[in-house]
Amino acid sequence: MSILRRLNFHHLKLRHRHRNHRLFGTVAASAVRQDSTVWTQAPLSEIEPAAESLFHVTIDVSDTPDLAASHTLPGQYLQLRVPDVDKPSFLAIASPPKLAAARGAFEFLVKSVAGSTAELLCGLKKGDVVELSQVMGRGFDIGRVDPPESFPTLLIFATGSGISPIRSLIESGFSADKRSDVRLYYGARNLKRMAYQDRFKDWESYGVTVVPVLSQPDDSWMGESGYVQAAFTRAKQIYSPQSTGAVLCGQKQMTEDVTSILVADGVSSEKILKNF
Repeated sequence: MSILRRLNFHHLKLRHRHRNHRLFGTVAASAVRQDSTVWTQAPLSEIEPAAESLFHVTIDVSDTPDLAASHTLPGQYLQLRVPDVDKPSFLAIASPPKLAAARGAFEFLVKSVAGSTAELLCGLKKGDVVELSQVMGRGFDIGRVDPPESFPTLLIFATGSGISPIRSLIESGFSADKRSDVRLYYGARNLKRMAYQDRFKDWESYGVTVVPVLSQPDDSWMGESGYVQAAFTRAKQIYSPQSTGAVLCGQKQMTEDVTSILVADGVSSEKILKNF
């Protein structure tokens, strides 16, 4: 019995040592992955209010052409760190890739959330230096709803700061003017919280019908009210599900609800685009 006990004890020690070795290896690998992020310093060239709790932030990347050139698709994002704070914020790039190429700038729509890195960013001033990671993400794979003649209906849904990568998509161009029905359902609590209202006319000129949807409008509001998914359900008007595509960005419940509605109506899930 004593020999068996010694053998069992030795076996347990080996298992424990092996488990610790695997744990150490996992932690070490995780540390390597974290350390692999390349951070580039860049100054703020503009920061101003875009709407209530939202800020328009422009960062000058003209001195880092490789970083600027890495933004190739609308819907991509990066990590941003502010001075003396290790925790980064993930931000979708609001400007189209061509702006980085032409002017060496990234633009963002940042929601100031109490206690977050984003709040600290919104408190900085022009000339302050932040750190940016490499551009990440697959963006919106608009090729899945091309050519426009085959997908004349493209439905776009955004809520809150989720309009940021949608702006990048619209201003990058996706042949909206060659499609017969391109609608943007854009939800916010009220007009004070709705960014980019000054761009709506330009977006309309590109062929995008903008449908603002307010969940808590004042008494003077005559447009769509409630949630984006409810506004879309009221309008619907999907004439051919097989030739319909969609782009979604924003609040999780909205994206899940809209996806369910579209799929139930016969729209292929492969034609519902997200940037994550």
